[in-house]
Parts: sequence; structure tokens; C-alpha cells
Amino acid sequence: MSYAAPVKDMKFVIKELAGLNVINRLPGCEDATEETVDAILEENARFCGEVLAPLNWSGDVEHSVRNADGSVTTPKGFKEAFRQFGEGGWQGLHFPADYGGQGLPKLVATTGIEMINSANLSFALCPLLTTGAIEAITLNGSPELKAAYLPKMIEGSWTGTMNLTEPQAGSDLALVRSRAVPQGDGSYKVFGQKIFITYGEHDMTENIIHLVLARTPDAPEGVKGISLFVVPKFLLNADGTPGARNDARCVSIEHKLGIHASPTCVMAYGDNGGATGYLVGKENEGLKYMFVMMNAARFAVGLEGVAIADRAYQRALEYARERIQGRDLADGSGPVPIIRHPDIRRMLMLMKSQTEAMRALALVVAAAHDAAAHHPDAEERKRNQAFVDLMIPVVKGWSTETGIEVASLGVQIHGGMGFIEETGAAQYLRDARITTIYEGTTGIQANDLIGRKIAREGGATIKAVVGIMKQVEAALAKQPGEEFAAIHAGFARGVQALTEAATHIATRFAQDIKGVHVGAVPFLRLMGIVSGGWQMARAALVAQQKLAAAEGDARFYQAKITTARFYADHLLSQAPGLAATVVSGGAGALGIPEEAL
Repeated sequence: MSYAAPVKDMKFVIKELAGLNVINRLPGCEDATEETVDAILEENARFCGEVLAPLNWSGDVEHSVRNADGSVTTPKGFKEAFRQFGEGGWQGLHFPADYGGQGLPKLVATTGIEMINSANLSFALCPLLTTGAIEAITLNGSPELKAAYLPKMIEGSWTGTMNLTEPQAGSDLALVRSRAVPQGDGSYKVFGQKIFITYGEHDMTENIIHLVLARTPDAPEGVKGISLFVVPKFLLNADGTPGARNDARCVSIEHKLGIHASPTCVMAYGDNGGATGYLVGKENEGLKYMFVMMNAARFAVGLEGVAIADRAYQRALEYARERIQGRDLADGSGPVPIIRHPDIRRMLMLMKSQTEAMRALALVVAAAHDAAAHHPDAEERKRNQAFVDLMIPVVKGWSTETGIEVASLGVQIHGGMGFIEETGAAQYLRDARITTIYEGTTGIQANDLIGRKIAREGGATIKAVVGIMKQVEAALAKQPGEEFAAIHAGFARGVQALTEAATHIATRFAQDIKGVHVGAVPFLRLMGIVSGGWQMARAALVAQQKLAAAEGDARFYQAKITTARFYADHLLSQAPGLAATVVSGGAGALGIPEEAL
């Protein structure tokens, strides 16, 4: 159950589709030269393959364990692996050099996030939450909070958590009841209970920095009355080192379907007089600040979908080459490796093509994030940010839903052995299942996409994106040969279907809000498939240029074209049906009386 990071494909996407040569000319991104990026990818691949991947299976078997004193012990090897993770600088890859980060573009860091998630999803959840906490403090914390916490978090010595959910308040954060009482010295006493807190307690670092949503005494009701607080596990001494234990405790850890090595904690704040916390930003603006963490986390969770799909594909491909069973349909020879059976090849290509499409889309969005942050022209920053905002629910929702499907295909390719834990295929499916739920379910992502990102602006951004897609469609039409004819036909149908569905949402949202929302998740899937097809088509065009110029690895480039053609035939062919569901599916779903459900 080894893991080899897909470095070659990552380099191709970064350079040919995401435009590294454009990103590394932006102010602050100059250090991301091709040579530097290549070195980072190779070293990250080595670390993930040699250090993290071997702990994936053992961690799943061992689980994290809560001890009688409330402490949590992670599986054997995790603590040492996290020390190496920090020493390698992986936590601070794209954070400001002012606080110890390396200041590299998000485009570069994104490849590292995928690798870590592929190698060991349970392990990767800890740096994921830490990243969100760092970003929230960086953007909204006072200079004192930044100086106290960011250097240690960025260097990987301390970790961070996100504390939103309570027993009565899941996705509806208006119901948050945790409270924070001002103490007159700038600090607060925090009281309440939070659930589903990933790595809320562990033994891998000497301090854990909790970001907690709570209400101050005079706060208004609802989401407008929520504030955000830094609540460290250990309060800091005058010299910045961890000191006295804060009143924040893990009272239990959840027993889960997957991600067993990751401790998902129930956290109690203030059972013994109040947990000391420090306000982030202004009172009553905590939800706005927490969305910084949530957006970072949603993008990263989308990468989990890509990552688990790639890991499941690698395992299934290896098994299909090794498993001898059945006869070749063409010549009757056999028994043969099952990779020679048409349906096995179909399933492997579904896994491969969708994984490549998801990866390409995520990296293109990461590059747009860098442009939104660093481009010298304000209009370019605004345009790129609008694209990022539009695509984050797609990256999160579509990639995680597809990751589950791909992991399930991996089990299917293994046959009965896929249902046996020792092959490893089942773990990928179990681990993947949570990804469509946390940081906002697929329904929440879809509602965000059609409401905030399309209807609110009358579809302006998606119209601009479709316009760019049509330029690719026109380029495809100029290419000779059967493969490009098929890619063009499939992509053209997909773009037309996306246009029809987006127009329906933008024009009907106000008049038939429930009917439009019935089609939200099908629309998200449609947009994911077509956006993935957009990147596959671009990859095919680049590959054709490379082949015509006799540059590079001809087999790799031909495979890009063949994979894009498969994607057009098997995935983009779904687009018209999904569009029909978006346009017409509301009546059937809402026409059933509630008592008949």
C-alpha cells in the first residue's frame, strides 16, 4: 500500500494550465521559480511516500485514544512524523516570511496539500485546521496575537483548531450558545461545549491554539452576535513559552466510520472557572472572520477528494496489474491480468480521468487565488477573486463527491478483496465519506453556489467563465483527428448544458426559490464535470502542441489526449441530463406531499 506522488502530472498542470510563469512574476511570488518548485515537489513527494504513507494503515488500525486524564495519544509514529513535518517547513510554505513562513504562492502549497492528504488523510487534518487558524489570525488578529501565536504555528511547533459546532448548533451557527465574559484586562472567560473538533487534543505538539466562536454578554441574537476568540491549551508565560494549563479540556473523542487516527474531540471550555480567551478582531464579527478559516478549509477539503481519489486509483491500478483472472475476450487466452478486461479498464479510466480533472481545476483556482492576492492591477485582483469565490464550492463539493465515487470504484475493481480491510481499498472509501459532510455539506456548497455566487450577481461571473470555455471550444474545433472531434463534441455539449442551467438559475431564482434549490446539487455536479472537462480540453490542446513540436515525453502527452477523449465520452455526456434536472426537476420533487415521503 505504498504511495508515489503524481509529481509529473502536478508539474504539467502547474506549468501548462495554472501558469506558473505568470504567477512567479507577481509581486511577492518571485521565489517560485521552476527549479525551486520542482525541488519542493520532489522533496514533498519523498517525505509523503517515505514518512507519512507507511503510517496510514497502522494509524487506521490503532486509532487515537483518549486517556483517563483527558489527554489523547495519537498512533505510533505520528508524533515523530509531525516533528519532521514542521522541521521540513511544510506548514509554513505559503505563509508570510514576516512570521517564519516561506512566502511561496498558494499554487505551490496546493500540491503539497494533495500529497499529504493522499499519503495519510488522518494526519493531514491537523495541518489543515492549523492553516485555517493561521489565516484567520493573520488577517484579523491584533499585532499582539500575531506575534504571540503565528511564529510557532507557522513553524509547526503549535497546531490550531476551529471550534464552531455545538450539540444544538450544527451548520446553523445562529444557535451558538458558548459565551465569553470580558475580564477588564483585555481577556475573556469562555464557557461552553464544542463538538467535532478535529485534533482538539493530541500529543504531537506542546500547545494547541483553539479558535472558538462565542457570544459576549450584550451580543445581539443570531449570527450577528458571534465573536471569535483565541483560546490556547496552555496560557503563555511572559517569554512566550507555554505556561499554566487553560480551562479547556477534551471530554471524549468520537468513534467514527473512518479517519480513525484523527482524534475528533468533544471540547469543554470553562468547567473550572472559565477558559481564558482573547478576542480576534471586533466583537460580533466572529462569523465573518471564521469564514476565512472555512473558505481555506473548504478548498483544502476539496483537495482531500482529489487526494483520496488518486490514492484509490494507484491502489486499484496496482491490483489490476497483479490480479490474474479470466480470459481475454479478443483471443481467448488466459488467465490474464484483470486490467485487460474492458470493464476494469473503463473503471480505471473513470478513476484516472476524474482525478486529473479535479487536480487541474484545483490548481487553476489556486493560481487565481495568488493573482487575487498579488496582482498589481486592482481590476485583475477583483476578477480573479470573483472566480475563486465562484469555484470554491465546486472544488469542495464536486471533488469530494467524486472522491467517494472513485474510492468506491477502487473497491469494485478489487472485487471481494476490496471488502476485506487488509487490501487497503476499504479504508480509502471509509476515510473519503466524511469529506462531503464537514466544512459544509454538499447541499450547503450547492446552495452557496447558486445563491451567493450566481443569483446574487445575476450570473455575471459564470457568464465570464463560460466565455473563456467557449474560446477553448473554438480551439478544439480547429484540431484534426477523431480524438479531438470527440473531445470537441463532448465539451460543446457540456458548455451548452452549463449555460442553460446557469441561465435558469439566474432568471428563476427569485420567482421559484424552492424549485431552483432542488436543482442545486445537480447543478454543482454539472458545473464540476464541465469545469473539469474545460481543464482536460486545455490539457489535450497543450499535449497536441508538444507532440507537434516533438517536445518531451510523447507517451505522457498522448495519454493526456486519450484521457481527455474518455472524459468527454463518459463524463461530459452526463451534462445534458443534469441540465434537464436543474431546469425541470423542481416540480417533481416538490410535488410530493410531505406525509408521502
